[in-house]
Amino acid sequence: MSRDSGWIDLFLEAQAAELGAAQNTLMAYARDLRDFSDWLLGQGFTLSNATQRTVESYLVDCDAKGLARTTRARRLSSIRQLYRFAFDERLRADNPAIRIRGPAKPQRLPKTLSVDEVNRLLNTAPTHGRTPHERTRNACLVALLYATGMRVSELVSLPLAAARGDPQMLLVRGKGNKERMVPLSPPARDALAAWLARRDAEETQKRSAGKPPSPFLFASQSASGHLTRHGFYLIIKDISVKSNVDPAKVTPHTLRHAFATHLLANGADLRVIQTLLGHADVATTEIYTHVLEARLQALVQDHHPLAQAARRKTGGNTSSEGQ
Repeated sequence: MSRDSGWIDLFLEAQAAELGAAQNTLMAYARDLRDFSDWLLGQGFTLSNATQRTVESYLVDCDAKGLARTTRARRLSSIRQLYRFAFDERLRADNPAIRIRGPAKPQRLPKTLSVDEVNRLLNTAPTHGRTPHERTRNACLVALLYATGMRVSELVSLPLAAARGDPQMLLVRGKGNKERMVPLSPPARDALAAWLARRDAEETQKRSAGKPPSPFLFASQSASGHLTRHGFYLIIKDISVKSNVDPAKVTPHTLRHAFATHLLANGADLRVIQTLLGHADVATTEIYTHVLEARLQALVQDHHPLAQAARRKTGGNTSSEGQ
């Protein structure tokens, strides 16, 4: 094993043990750092003797290869964290990446849905499915997602135990195995109760046939034992088509965005939304203030008398939708 591989393995072990990094995060770190290490070896360097200029040359090479700005920014972040770890562990006496500025990322406002569009999805979900079992499950999935703003991975992997006893709040295990409580609205509790009743009836039949019970709220025959993220993605797309909501706008994540945007529009505190979404940093949550500002600007452009008069005068369209 090369010295570089040893450094990377130690770093990944520390991320897993001390910070509880998720498996997908660890795999991303490993891919980025091994690509960097291989490039260094090709240039006659190692992680231990690379300089700031060496790291900058690697980023220039990534740019020349046509890697996306987000990919380059992520790779620099991985390199920075590795060298911070190496400095803390006294593997190096300096951090050659500490002064390097990453490529500026353009701010992208998350796609969201109007209250009317969400209501159409909620009303359609109980009618979508081949069987009463699927229709009741789909109604529960959509109701819980919009009521809580959970990540789709958190939703589909919910343990059955978390839903027992007509809970007013759900315990959710998020990124890095961090737990948080999310409240349930009365409609979401009703949808959950209906699903539990139907699920329990079917589980009773399975047990009588000698099949073991599932620990998951949304059990399936997948390798994970629960409904997959892709499976729910297909379900919500079908529901959007049936609801006459543009399916290009609808994903499980846009319902999470809708949850946050609608709360903010109705006066919820940003710190509360941060807690509900499970964001580690409130700066991540602040993106929803920009979404709200953009929608307010569009509202003024579309409905203010002076803006309407200007459109009539120019024969143009100054609304945000026409830009």
